[in-house]
Amino acid sequence: MSLAWSASQRYGLTPAPGGLALVQDFLNTIGIHDHPDRLASTTLADDWAADAVRTWSAARGVDAHPPSLNDADLSRLRALRGTISKLVAGEPTDGHGTGPVSASFVLSDAGDVRLEPSGSGWRWLASALWGEILLGQHNGTWRRIKQCHNHHCGSTFYDRSKNNSGVWHNVKTCGNAANLRASRARRRERDRAAARAADCELAVPPEQPVSVVEASPDHRRR
Repeated sequence: MSLAWSASQRYGLTPAPGGLALVQDFLNTIGIHDHPDRLASTTLADDWAADAVRTWSAARGVDAHPPSLNDADLSRLRALRGTISKLVAGEPTDGHGTGPVSASFVLSDAGDVRLEPSGSGWRWLASALWGEILLGQHNGTWRRIKQCHNHHCGSTFYDRSKNNSGVWHNVKTCGNAANLRASRARRRERDRAAARAADCELAVPPEQPVSVVEASPDHRRR
């Protein structure tokens, strides 16, 4: 039975592997089309956090409890989402996110060392998110977290293509729609260019015939 990531699932997205799906799901809390922003209110945010932390805990084999969130936490989380979104898009960031957070190193019973989130409220989630990004950057999976190039979508997906060349979260929907818009735009541009060329032809006055008057024979003999 697959793990449910509620924010990503509503966009029909396959989750990223392991705990990195938490980062993907966090970015997909953004509202697209008729789907609300899951960080718009404490009720929506608490519901999302409960699902996400429970699913993340199962993926990581830990027993974590979702933090309680208030309005101030939501403001911080939305800012954090914007920073991570820029990071995914390759855009410049200020390098600070929403402020420093901490994490702990924990030794499991099996002898594995893992990062464990710490703090409360937004800081706990930020600690978990940055920890997963750090691990993803080291194991090479982070570069496969991408945002759909369809600007009407912008959902975050995990690129499973062999050469990491995917740009659409779904080629049949967003890919075909974007290609169709591009094709229509090119056709409109060709039509405008043809109309401008036709206008230029009409603006040039036709050449006026020039009458040639030959001199009379008497005039030529003089």
